[in-house]
Amino acid sequence: MNPLAKPRWSPYVAGALIGVLSWITFATMDKALGTSTTVVRAVGVAERAIAPEHVANNAYLTKYLGTPEKPKPWFEWQFALVLMLPVGAFLASKLSKSRIKESIPDLWRARFGDSKAKRWAVAFAGGAIMLFGARMAGGCTSGHGLSGTLQLAVSGWLFTAALFAAGVATAYAVYGKKGADHV
Repeated sequence: MNPLAKPRWSPYVAGALIGVLSWITFATMDKALGTSTTVVRAVGVAERAIAPEHVANNAYLTKYLGTPEKPKPWFEWQFALVLMLPVGAFLASKLSKSRIKESIPDLWRARFGDSKAKRWAVAFAGGAIMLFGARMAGGCTSGHGLSGTLQLAVSGWLFTAALFAAGVATAYAVYGKKGADHV
């Protein structure tokens, strides 16, 4: 069987491949894997088109975009990675023929009803909160969880433990004890 056509990959194989990708990014670009900085760059570029003086005077944005005198490239490998993630997900679903066509998962429906608008609004709000937290922490789950643990950084391991603990607590708060029994 073509390994790309499998509906689920071994977590050990996927983990090893992410490790190899991490080696490549460190060896060729001296950078760790991460994605949340791409949003900062995209917002900064859009903001610079409207209010260039604001971006030039904002230390946070100039850290990632540079100054008008010494600009940094905004479209780089990380931006390309973020753009290609949905492309890869789409190709994986096509190759494996395992695309799920549900707009509201059964567990969500049982707890909150059939409203697609409510589901999308909560998903958007959750993503915005998560991105805000990622930037506050100086990186996202791929930056801290993957790259940090690959480098055996204590902060990466603490982050990953906190991530799982917070995920379990949030799932329990959102879905309650009955959510654990949902099949």
